[in-house]
Order: sequence, then structure tokens, then C-alpha cells
Amino acid sequence: MGEYRFFPDRPVSNYRKSDSAFIVCSLLLWGLGIFTLYVCSPGVGERFFGNKNYFLNRQIVSSVVGFSGLIFFAVVPVKKIRKFVFMFAVISFVLCILAFLPGIGSERKGASRWIVIPHLFSFQPSELVKFAIVMYLAHMFDAHSSEYEESSKEFIYPVVALLLFVVVIFCQRNLSTGIFVFALGVAMFILSGASLKWLIPFSILAIPAAVILVSMEEYRLMRILAYIFPEKFRLTAGYQTSASERAIGSGGIWGTGIGDGLERISAIPEIQTDYIFAGWATMMGLFGVTSYFILLVVFACRGFKIALNCPDRFAAYGSFGCTLCIFCQSVFNCAVVCGASPTTGIPLPFFSSGGSSLIITLCMCGFIINASHCDADKESGQTLKNKFDNIETIGGVVVEYE
Repeated sequence: MGEYRFFPDRPVSNYRKSDSAFIVCSLLLWGLGIFTLYVCSPGVGERFFGNKNYFLNRQIVSSVVGFSGLIFFAVVPVKKIRKFVFMFAVISFVLCILAFLPGIGSERKGASRWIVIPHLFSFQPSELVKFAIVMYLAHMFDAHSSEYEESSKEFIYPVVALLLFVVVIFCQRNLSTGIFVFALGVAMFILSGASLKWLIPFSILAIPAAVILVSMEEYRLMRILAYIFPEKFRLTAGYQTSASERAIGSGGIWGTGIGDGLERISAIPEIQTDYIFAGWATMMGLFGVTSYFILLVVFACRGFKIALNCPDRFAAYGSFGCTLCIFCQSVFNCAVVCGASPTTGIPLPFFSSGGSSLIITLCMCGFIINASHCDADKESGQTLKNKFDNIETIGGVVVEYE
């Protein structure tokens, strides 16, 4: 009777090949975000909800959910994740539609951007779209790469998918996120080496469309004017940015510290969300701002390196798109806070109060971590195959016959 020797299909040591520097950067950014929210949000929480830790408590709960998602996307094999990409995209689109339905969606300041589960939580589907469109385009560009090379007509499908997502976000009166998702999609097209002739007409039309959409809403037009003429709108449409600039300037080189900076940052509207970077800059000064950007650049460089070195093209495209999404959001948000860009509603990843943004950001990080050890999985499979000639896989266990 032959002897059997069992070998694990995936050695435990392979999990250690995940990019540790990227993991450390992700944890540091999350930790800095929690600390900044802890310092910046008590005044707003007490004023509106009677609880100084209101926003901090919600962010911690979101962090638990987000890290669960990070672990899921980090350890589940890429091949299994890929099977659900199309369903993921469809669910994201349906959730965006549900945000318009009374009783399910919630309208705030005239915008239908949230889905509300009574007494539990609210969720912003447009944040999910950022992850969904990256995954869907990564899948399409890998699965049909040869067809795209032979016929550019095949590109109409990812183009239509991208435009559908952008249109539904525009309908939610979320212009900045819609533009961001479109730009992210275009970057994914460029990355894939695809012919852009299907996107060029839409890109040209996007310019007059953006002008029309801005002019349709008075507050959007006022934000543009406040950016162009900051002194004229310093006490009206430009007050938020003006207060942010003053607070950042007061931070100096080393910052005002936690106690002294609280009064200044509490005067900034939405300090706990889109303008939270002003709080960090005020407390930590130029030193803190420089440290943050160094950490962000290291995070981005490790993420892009993971994408470039990943042998699985789907994981490579996906990790590149996720890294680009987090990095560009961060830079753009900081530009808004510093007055270098018109005011938008794009949050600062890891920092801004908002469960949807934090959860999706951590899930993206999980997928990037997964991509970082994709090469280890592939190498492991080849090694086992080369080392053992008489091998069969039974129920996920590799069996060698002698």
C-alpha cells in the first residue's frame, strides 16, 4: 500500500511576505487620523449631540468594521475576490439608486447621497463606487486584454459602466465625487494601455457639462467665485477656507499643541470632516504637515511598487487604482483646506469623520496588501509543482503519492 504525505496548499510562511512597510504606513495614517479626530471633534460633538466623544465613538466603530474588511480583502485569494467583482459593481450601482427612494435614502442639504438604516447607521454609496469601479475596470482590462488589442470596440463596455456610475453620482448632486470617479476611471484606462478614442469624445463633452452643472447650483458657483476672489467672499462663501488658512498659519513651525489650538480649530465649520487637516496642521505646525506628507508619499510609493511587482494583472491593476484613489483624495483634500483648490466634499482618507470613507479606505488597503503577497502565492505554487511530480489536490490539500 502506497504512502501518503500531505502538504498545505499555501504555506503559512507566505503570508509573511506581505509588504510590512505598507501595512505600517496604513496603521500610522489610521492612528494619526483617530488622534486628530479625538482632538478636533469634542467641541462640535458637544454642541450638536451633547457628547464630546460622539464622532470619535462612531469612528472607532467604523474602524472595527473597516479592519474586518481589510482582513477579508487581505487574506481571501484574489481569484475568489474576482468572482464577485461584477456583483460588487452591480450592488454599488443599485445602492446609489436606492439613495433616491423615500424611506431608504436620506436627503441632507438637498442632496440624496445617503442610505439610512434606522437607529443603526447611514452609508454613502458613492464611497463604495470608488472601490467598485477600480475593481470592475481591473477585471475587465485583465480578462479582455487580448480583445481590446484586436478591437477597440470592446472598450465600450467599461466606458459605459464608468459613465453610468458618474451620471448617478451627479444625480445625487455630488459633483466633486463624480468628477473624481471619472478621473480615476480615465487613469485606469491609461494604465491599461487602452486606446482612449472612446473616452476622448466624453472627456471633451465633460468640460461644458461641468460648467453647466456648476452654474445650475448657486452654492457651487459661489465656491468657484470665492476661490477666484477670496477677499470678496472672506466672510460668506469663502469663510470656511479663510478660517482654515488662519488656523493653519497660527500653527507656525512646531504647532500650537493640543490645548492652545482647540479654540481656533473649533471656529472652522466641518472641522471634523472635510477640514480636519486644518486641525492637524494647527496642532502640529509645519513639522506635522511635512511628516504627514512624507508618510503619505511612502504609503503611495509602496502601494505603486506592489502594483508594479504583482504578477497577477487583475491584482496589479486593482492595487494601483486603490493606491491612486487614496493618494489623490488626500492631496486634493489638503489642497482644498489650504485654499489651493475650490471647496469640495471630498474627505481626507483615514482622518475625516465618516464611516463610509474610512471603511472603504481600509478595504482598499486590504486589497493592496493581498496584491503584495500575490507573487508569494504564485511562486509557492510553481515551487510545489516543480518539486513534486506526483501531486494531486484533494479538497484544498496537496497529496503526494510515492
